Amino acid sequence: MKKFIQSVKVILLNKQAAFGLIVLSIFILFALFGPLFIGDLKASYGDRLLGPSWQHPLGTDFSGRDTLLQFILGTRDVILIASFAGFFTILVGTLVGIVSGFSGGIVDRFLMLVTNVVLTVPSFPVLMVLSLVMNAGNPIAFGLLLSLWNWAGLARGIRSQVLTLRESEFITASVILGMPKRYIIVNDIVPSIIPYIAVNFVLIMRSSVLASVGLMLLGLAPFKGEHWGIMLNLAMTKTGAMFGSTALIYLITPIVGIIIFQMACFMFSKGLEDAFNPRIRSEVNG
Repeated sequence: MKKFIQSVKVILLNKQAAFGLIVLSIFILFALFGPLFIGDLKASYGDRLLGPSWQHPLGTDFSGRDTLLQFILGTRDVILIASFAGFFTILVGTLVGIVSGFSGGIVDRFLMLVTNVVLTVPSFPVLMVLSLVMNAGNPIAFGLLLSLWNWAGLARGIRSQVLTLRESEFITASVILGMPKRYIIVNDIVPSIIPYIAVNFVLIMRSSVLASVGLMLLGLAPFKGEHWGIMLNLAMTKTGAMFGSTALIYLITPIVGIIIFQMACFMFSKGLEDAFNPRIRSEVNG
């Protein structure tokens, strides 16, 4: 608990990290509670492509649906997809990295061979192909799709962390005492790499948002729901927003949301790095 409080202090004292945390919290609140206070999106063709007004603060789309409500509902699916992508990526990358780094020998060489192959192939073209053959129609399936080719970099990083930890005194002591490998991994290695995992989880969420938006913008993901990428696709194909129509704000709204979310993730991840740095924590408590 004491370490947790110290970490929170470091984040809050870092202006960029505190700003990132606040913005991400707002997005999460939108995702959790926004849909509870709004009804179903209803088309109203008499209100097509309206500009901002008191009734529709961000105007309407080509079918008369409120842009702000679409953005709020899209936030929920954006956060869910990014969270599931982060979870699956962390799960696979951590498992491969720990097994590879701790086992060594032929197991290490084989897992790193697979990892290097995945790293050498551009991820987005692979995701484009996979999205055509996988039915990623819900946040869980979409998150799994994004993680299939996103774990390799994390696995290599965790392997490096484990190789360093293997030479540490407390791991050596556990080995000398005859502790089982499972005990060493769960009680010694995993707690030591949690800071690295936490920072990467935020960064993976950040990259997953861009990947999901890209796939939906190209119309390659049969996703059922609202999403910022779907808004961009409809803005470009259905409203004529690219040609300066009144629906321009319908195009700008998800773009601004993406930019703000990306900046918040970057700022918060930098704050997490500082929070897990023992030297900075000691200076804060100083």
